[in-house]
Amino acid sequence: MNVIASSGQLRASLLRWALVLVPSTLLLGLLSGRLAGSGPDSAWFMALVKPAAYPPPAAFGIVWSILYVLMGIACAMVASARGAPGRGPALAAFVVQFVLNLAWSPLFFAAHMLTGSLILIVLIDIAVATTIVLFHRVRPVAAYLLIPYLLWVLFATYLNWAFLDANPTLDGVEVSGAVQRIEF
Repeated sequence: MNVIASSGQLRASLLRWALVLVPSTLLLGLLSGRLAGSGPDSAWFMALVKPAAYPPPAAFGIVWSILYVLMGIACAMVASARGAPGRGPALAAFVVQFVLNLAWSPLFFAAHMLTGSLILIVLIDIAVATTIVLFHRVRPVAAYLLIPYLLWVLFATYLNWAFLDANPTLDGVEVSGAVQRIEF
């Protein structure tokens, strides 16, 4: 029998990948949101009519933190599967969906592009589903870890559409938040 690596070596490889990918995924997600000014405090976002299904603002930070950790773990599982058929395309798909994910907050919150961000998030939906299929071929558990992410992104797609539907005049519009006082 020809053994390439022991089970202990494989676990160590997974741990090394996780120590890099989990914090970097979480940090990049956080930076994307922070640099875009995402959150309920911007004047433009406050001016939007919120859909009925819009959750409390605090939920987004909690949910995204959990999802980024799961994404990092799933990616580490596939990255540590050295020599597994399909590993390269699966990792490439992960990078594509993650770059699209990181681009959404700046497009929605900084550029105020409701239509553009809706198109982008539909592409994210497709990219995440593709990543899940490709991850499943390499490490099924890694694919299962991405299912909550896909469900949340599908919900976010609905929210994006609902924001656009309720606020068509604020698509791409800058709202200063300044108060104008008119006296008679």
